Amino acid sequence: MHELPADGQRPRNAGGPTTLSIRVVPGASKTEIVGVSAGTLKVRLAAPPTKGKANAELVKLLARALGVTRREVEIVAGHTARLKKVQIHGADPNAVSELMGEGDQHMEWTGKTG
Repeated sequence: MHELPADGQRPRNAGGPTTLSIRVVPGASKTEIVGVSAGTLKVRLAAPPTKGKANAELVKLLARALGVTRREVEIVAGHTARLKKVQIHGADPNAVSELMGEGDQHMEWTGKTG
């Protein structure tokens, strides 16, 4: 399993799913990945935090960013919280490392919510 340790080190490939810690800000002006802080991916979501809309938009964003299907992205903890644990199946470890890497990560997604 690729699991991001609390010390912020990059995930290691051990043949299983990748587990990421993600802090979301629902109801933002646009959907975007804003960066990594203390091993947690920070994401702004344009969708409101009602009826699972923000969670659905998070799944779409991560699937698109990592080149996997939405089925391969699963929120495993924090369904109603801002801090979530998400498992991604079938993601390229290099794509995950790039997403979680240091530097100026900023990715905007302009897909429809729905």
